[in-house]
Amino acid sequence: MYKNAATRVAVLGASGYVGRELVGLLDGHPDVALAFATSESESRLDGRDLIPLADAEGRWDDARLVFSCLPHGVSAPAVGRAEAAGARVVDLSADLRLSDRAVYGLTEVYRDALPEADLVANPGCYPTVAVLSVLPLARAGVIDTSRPLIIDAASGVSGAGRNPRRDLLFGEVAEDFRAYSAGNEHRHLPEITRQLAAVAGAVDVVFTPHLLPVRRGILATMHVPLARELTRVEAEAILLEAYGDEPCIRVLPGALPTLKDVIYRNRLALGMMPVKHVSRPMLTVVGAIDNLVKGAAGQAVQNMNVMCGFPETRGLAC
Repeated sequence: MYKNAATRVAVLGASGYVGRELVGLLDGHPDVALAFATSESESRLDGRDLIPLADAEGRWDDARLVFSCLPHGVSAPAVGRAEAAGARVVDLSADLRLSDRAVYGLTEVYRDALPEADLVANPGCYPTVAVLSVLPLARAGVIDTSRPLIIDAASGVSGAGRNPRRDLLFGEVAEDFRAYSAGNEHRHLPEITRQLAAVAGAVDVVFTPHLLPVRRGILATMHVPLARELTRVEAEAILLEAYGDEPCIRVLPGALPTLKDVIYRNRLALGMMPVKHVSRPMLTVVGAIDNLVKGAAGQAVQNMNVMCGFPETRGLAC
């Protein structure tokens, strides 16, 4: 049964971690109703029926907006079919994030383009925290682009998805901490460099992700080469000017964020500290998000809210 005058939406790939998170957020949203949701592995979720993706082909007209949480490489064809049926789409896979055909759904950056967008590519979790954390510094012209920006980011295991993998079993990750995709091998790197290049020109980035033995959350530490010395107060002022009125970003003057600041919230928390005892100026910026919320499902709802003219934080805890 639909809520009165609710916007009807659909979720493709509802049984993964991101899909489940998204369905939960949509269930609590007063302005939308879930028309249908799909899964290839499960038939029920929280008391509702899930249908195979193939059965969605005759139901596109039931939804005004479709969220795709399908796997990378599988999502784009389904997105195309939803578009052809006239639905607006928010794609949470990586398939369209580097495509000029889609609006890149970093809400705080591309907010003005969202109301008219029919296709939005939701950013990856690591690019969300990394780009938002340093973009104001790039815009202010204080990054020394002749030196690399170093990003060390650690994510909970839900960032790897819900499919069973031996290396993600509890007995493998508990009491452990590991780097992976070192040497700039992670697929999120092109997103990060593309967004920074649009503002600051070419920026060399060294990005090393790590696996935390927790369920959810990302803590990213960015070592930013500066073109000139900045005090902590000066650096905080740059980010506060950019984000002081943003409902889903918190700049923490005089403090550094922790995962507890952001878990289960559609929030980026930021703190920073100038680096001492180095020959050239640097700034360490620490950003924290919940990878399933601000890094995925929550940001998708935030984008939907702007697309549909709802209050931006409707249905979200920021």
